[in-house]
Amino acid sequence: MAAKRELPTSLRAARQLRRLRSYYAAGALLWAAAAGWTGWLDPGSRQMWVCTLLLTLFTILLAAATDQLRRLPPAPRPTHHAAPRRAVTPHRANA
Repeated sequence: MAAKRELPTSLRAARQLRRLRSYYAAGALLWAAAAGWTGWLDPGSRQMWVCTLLLTLFTILLAAATDQLRRLPPAPRPTHHAAPRRAVTPHRANA
């Protein structure tokens, strides 16, 4: 029997892919800035090409994570087993 706090595989995968997607987006932004900076200071240098290669790698990883997240089935709506809430009325003591 599964524990109560255990999430279904698709929910866990979606959460992990969202985290990875933000990590890859930050990496792509960092390497884009580094490639632009080194391209400005020393165009055609080995450092610029390494930054460009890493930018390409992080962009591909970002695209793959986004594609996999899009392909996941939609998360099921949570089931509420509790009774519906009613308006709370003040209790008056019998005088």
